[in-house]
Amino acid sequence: MSATLRSLDGQDAASILREVQSALNGLRFGAVEITVHNGQVVQIERKEKFRLQQPAGKQA
Repeated sequence: MSATLRSLDGQDAASILREVQSALNGLRFGAVEITVHNGQVVQIERKEKFRLQQPAGKQA
């Protein structure tokens, strides 16, 4: 089963795909979540994580 990319607030399928691509651009660690209701994309959420490296020889 798949969702169709129908018009959302005046957006066409190409603009929705651009938004997904924009959310993925530069993402190193994290997730992009696409929420679909009634077969339409209603939300694109980007969750980004930043990995902090501990200085050598130090423990938490």
